[in-house]
Amino acid sequence: LKLAEIIPTVLDDFVPSLGLHVTWSFWERALLGNTLPPEKLQDEPTIALHDILAAASPALKNARAANVTYVITLTDPDAPSRDEPEWSEFCHWVASGVLKPGLCDPKEPAPCVPVLADLDEVVPYKPPGPPAGTGSHRYVFVAFVPSNGTTDRLHLSKPAARKRWGYDETWCGGGAHQHNHDHHTKGAREWAAENGLAAVGANFIYARNKQQ
Repeated sequence: LKLAEIIPTVLDDFVPSLGLHVTWSFWERALLGNTLPPEKLQDEPTIALHDILAAASPALKNARAANVTYVITLTDPDAPSRDEPEWSEFCHWVASGVLKPGLCDPKEPAPCVPVLADLDEVVPYKPPGPPAGTGSHRYVFVAFVPSNGTTDRLHLSKPAARKRWGYDETWCGGGAHQHNHDHHTKGAREWAAENGLAAVGANFIYARNKQQ
């Protein structure tokens, strides 16, 4: 995540407590920076989560609380391109749900992992669709839990728009390697903070238009 500059562009530094599995049809899946063709990402993916770290803080313990609601976001910090991210971040998906058994990958010997079910979509899934000539885009999935550990039903706000997650701030430039995220991107991090959510897992892919 740091090597791909997702931290700090999309997220502040955090300690993941859950592994975040993202699987599309035909077992296409996110592998922390693999490249997938947009045409294979058209259907809403299956989300699965599993423990990777012993609880060491209230936020991590909340990730394992019984009946906790998980929130998944998909965001593109490279819209319309990584060099000129004036729409960054672009909101592709916001959904919440609970974990139920279980996703079994025939390619893996590992046990089945719980999947996110009974999804309540705040923003419907919009498949990655990088424009022609804009290079590779990072599509970032983040798993959140309520910071206060509540198991009550969440009342999540809906972003006002997909572009910049509805935030009005104008991008100030800086190019592909601008490290001060406050100057050119607002999105999942700010929305999660407003809704009292803490990040517990993340994954991402690259996708690009065939026409470059």
